[in-house]
Amino acid sequence: MKPNLLILGGTSEASALAKAVSEAGIEGVFSYAGRVEQPRPQPLPIRTGGFGGIDGLARWLRENAVSHVVDATHPFAAQMSQNAIAACQQVNVPLIALTRPPWVAQAGDRWQHVPDIPSAVHALEGARQRVMLAIGRMYLESFAPLRQHFYLLRLVDVPGALPFPEYAVEVSRGPFTLDGDRALMERHAIDLVVSKNAGGSAARAKIDAARELGIPVLMIDRPTLPARRETHEIQDVMRWLSHTPSGVSGTDLGV
Repeated sequence: MKPNLLILGGTSEASALAKAVSEAGIEGVFSYAGRVEQPRPQPLPIRTGGFGGIDGLARWLRENAVSHVVDATHPFAAQMSQNAIAACQQVNVPLIALTRPPWVAQAGDRWQHVPDIPSAVHALEGARQRVMLAIGRMYLESFAPLRQHFYLLRLVDVPGALPFPEYAVEVSRGPFTLDGDRALMERHAIDLVVSKNAGGSAARAKIDAARELGIPVLMIDRPTLPARRETHEIQDVMRWLSHTPSGVSGTDLGV
């Protein structure tokens, strides 16, 4: 029996997986969290919005006869990933995470690591700086008390009111280029880049540009998640789909 797949998406890796799944003739649904006004079209049916926590997701999996779940959400979508682990265990549906390898500091990088958003806010207390705040829209309010800084914000959608007295907004969608990000930082005279360690290639240009310009990076480390089956490669997911029957779970890769 062919798998009936749920892809928890929102990343470029999720879109590439959806293409591979569709081309293989595998049925499934692509789920967006609903934070982006115009999400990318997909070759699979799309649903948008939350599931209603662990129990809501478990119920959705049962009602839609889902046989396999792939968590291809952003590495910082920790709540969704935790809910997926718990819901799949509840209904005994196998789960695999398609993740990006995290970025690793190279020679010339000037990184200060912090464990989470509150720690990043604390690290920005002090003298005025011109900050590229590359963390996405949903975390901006956390930095609202730090009104002394100028903020360069790069967002997918045009924002509403923002909580900063001085800022500039670049509305664009990756992948970004090294030359483009270097020029962007030079144009706004950036002193510091604040970035989540998202990994992958689509948003890496700002890290490489900061290294070339000698700009320090406040790097927010990834959240810790419960043990789960995980891979960085789409071909591993496709092999897993073909070799893992519904009702078989576990946390080792096994592909």
